Amino acid sequence: MKEERVAHHEAERAAHYRREDPVFARWAEGYGVIQHSDETQVQIYELTRSLSDRGMAGDTVAFYDLLMGLDRLTSAGLWLVVHQTYAQNVYLDGRVLDTEDFKGRPEGHTGGSLNMVPAYAGYLGANVVTGCTRAWLMGQGHCVAAVDSLNLLVGNMTEAHAARYSVTDEGLTRYVRDFYSYRLGEDGQQDSPLGSHVNVHTAGGLAEGGYLGFAELQYVHMPLPDERLVAFLSDGAFEEQRGSDWAPRWWRAEDSGLVTPIMIKNGRRIDQRTTMSQQGGASWFADHLRLNGFDPIVFDGRDPAAFLWAIVDMERRLESAAEAIKDGTGRYPVSLPYGIAIAPKGAGFLGEGTNLAHNLPLMANPRIDNRAADLFNEGVRRLWVPPADLAGAVALFQRHETSGRVRERDHALAHRDVQVATIPDPPFRPVSQESRLSPDQWTTASPMTAIDRLFVAILEANPDLRPRVGNPDEMLSNRLVSTLGRLKFRVTDPEPAVPESVDGAVITALNEEAVVSAALANKGGINLVHTYEAFGSKMHGAMRQEIIFANHCLEAGRPQQWLSMPLILTSHTWENGKNEQSHQDPSMAEAMLGEPSHVSRVLFPPDFNGAAAVMEQLYRTHGQIWTLVVPKADVIPDLFTPEEARRLVIDGGLRLEWAGHQREQARLILVAVGAYQLLDVLKASRRLAERPIAHAVVYLLEPGRFRAPRSISEQAHQTSSDVIARLFPTKVAPRLFVTHTRPEMVLGLLGSLHTGSATVGLGYSNHGGTLSTHGMAFVNRCSWPHCLRAAARLLHLSDAELLSEDERRALDGKLSPHGVIVMDVAA
Repeated sequence: MKEERVAHHEAERAAHYRREDPVFARWAEGYGVIQHSDETQVQIYELTRSLSDRGMAGDTVAFYDLLMGLDRLTSAGLWLVVHQTYAQNVYLDGRVLDTEDFKGRPEGHTGGSLNMVPAYAGYLGANVVTGCTRAWLMGQGHCVAAVDSLNLLVGNMTEAHAARYSVTDEGLTRYVRDFYSYRLGEDGQQDSPLGSHVNVHTAGGLAEGGYLGFAELQYVHMPLPDERLVAFLSDGAFEEQRGSDWAPRWWRAEDSGLVTPIMIKNGRRIDQRTTMSQQGGASWFADHLRLNGFDPIVFDGRDPAAFLWAIVDMERRLESAAEAIKDGTGRYPVSLPYGIAIAPKGAGFLGEGTNLAHNLPLMANPRIDNRAADLFNEGVRRLWVPPADLAGAVALFQRHETSGRVRERDHALAHRDVQVATIPDPPFRPVSQESRLSPDQWTTASPMTAIDRLFVAILEANPDLRPRVGNPDEMLSNRLVSTLGRLKFRVTDPEPAVPESVDGAVITALNEEAVVSAALANKGGINLVHTYEAFGSKMHGAMRQEIIFANHCLEAGRPQQWLSMPLILTSHTWENGKNEQSHQDPSMAEAMLGEPSHVSRVLFPPDFNGAAAVMEQLYRTHGQIWTLVVPKADVIPDLFTPEEARRLVIDGGLRLEWAGHQREQARLILVAVGAYQLLDVLKASRRLAERPIAHAVVYLLEPGRFRAPRSISEQAHQTSSDVIARLFPTKVAPRLFVTHTRPEMVLGLLGSLHTGSATVGLGYSNHGGTLSTHGMAFVNRCSWPHCLRAAARLLHLSDAELLSEDERRALDGKLSPHGVIVMDVAA
């Protein structure tokens, strides 16, 4: 009853405004499938007054002229999206398409793209009205047809699109033919710059959007102060990653720009209704948002004017909340405005609101089915805009110079260029030749402490960079003590005697996806993420989406200029034996080694100085993810001098001139990948030297630089042939690799160094439990005596020549290794 009264009241007000203003009334009539509800009419009329009161001229386009042009642009966008799916010829005169005008194999995410047309068009309109170019983000990247089509119509294209497409029959025909063409060019690569999802040629695109749910986690962390971002989200993705509910906890006016999240609520996944629709729809979701600190705003998702109004009004509300914080009448968390745009899936064309709308709404291929062809022509007739009307509408969206704003393809977030002004000298520890030759003289430290100290020093030297630390938990345990002390946990109600602050820069949640997204989103600043190694796998989807996009940008000649980011995997497999096998998993490092090595760099710092040298170089690079597998325990010996540590980073690997025996006459190369693996290799090396057997010891910091390159960029990232020849002389065939990861992974990765049966790998072999570090090495058959047994076989020696009887019996399972091999058992 209340809803009926409200609707009646809105209808009366809308009618009054139409009588009062003939120009408003003309727009209110709508255009084709674009209709304006009474509620939207009232909102628009009141927005007009608000803009006037605020003196906001924008691009100096008459407001209702813009809105009528917006209707026509939206209709033309819907028309072009449907053609992208089904047509291989496009005619601006709107003629009926014949059989040969249709594709033999239609393809597209049509329904979601149709829903995104009024959304993106409304975004363009909001920019005109306010004279401000906002950034945009689209979580449902498969709806890119909407964005590409509207960008083509208004001339907001990247070079790749502008070189091929235009608003002519020929240009639009090439455009629809390029969509899902699968064609390869002369260079053997994809010929079309169009993708099934947002790609590097999408004007203003920030992320592929193929991994649903990550945009929801990232948008709140993206804009810097004085920047604005509109984030288009989907109700299907709401079921994906946990953590989007926490956005109000993270937003701060002092270090964040304005964010405008808008969910396109069309109620359907691919095969059925979304869970949200099954639970109660928009009203249920609005209640859910309020419970989580949002300010929900429900509006008509079919109407571009409603999107325009929502964007402007949501920003106004957030600005008001920021002002309240500033004058002391408000407090965090603010009620973050959140738009809910309601529309049936595929609104504006046949099949809207059905499962068919997702992909191919016509039930049949119009190329071979006359009824489907008739339905297509009938549907697009209602969407067609006469070319002269379209040209007039488009002109209203091309007056950027009036307000001095950039085109949407050049919004602030699309072209980050961040530089570190100063990298302080690392806090290297002294290492003497004498001490490292004698284990009983070794000094030890935690490599994580090196990272902690240098990161804080870099922050202090670069105070203008906004920091973000992604922290699933255990920050103090992981030795990031100084980092936490400086940055503090971000909370809304700090607890006394705990390093918490309202303006803290450490984003903490027991949710790996949410916290890594906070850092990935902060491309205008400086970032660090750490986690237990075993739980890093939960971050892989977010990381891989970032790596893919950065690599594609590089291939397109547009290398990303955001500061490279460390993903630190600590409390790792070999020092987390106490926590059962769920905590013993090197899979994340292995997965990241599988990605392009010039973008996804995986490094295994061997000691304190090695970690410091890595951090010294990391923030001098751009557009890369550095996965650092780092011990946190303070039992790691200081083995590399500062000069050696720096050389290790430069070359990716190093022969240890202070280890081995008669290195120039080596019969065997022992190769370690990982700090604990190096300790076992060094112990095996000392036994070999006692025998004496000539051998060399090599440490690989960055194995990916020794792989057989799979692309030109990866080849440029490889270490030099001189380094490879020095570390792995061809005359020395026997090679034993002892690795932090599963050995099969590294042996495959380093195939170019493989010498057939003379190469053996040891490492994690899926054994674990509640064990010590030495116990973990033993049960995975990669401890120092296992290294010696493997060496004996490579050198065609008997085990007895290298191992004692008790050691052999322990390896054979006939004697407990405790007291013989494993020496760290509690009393």
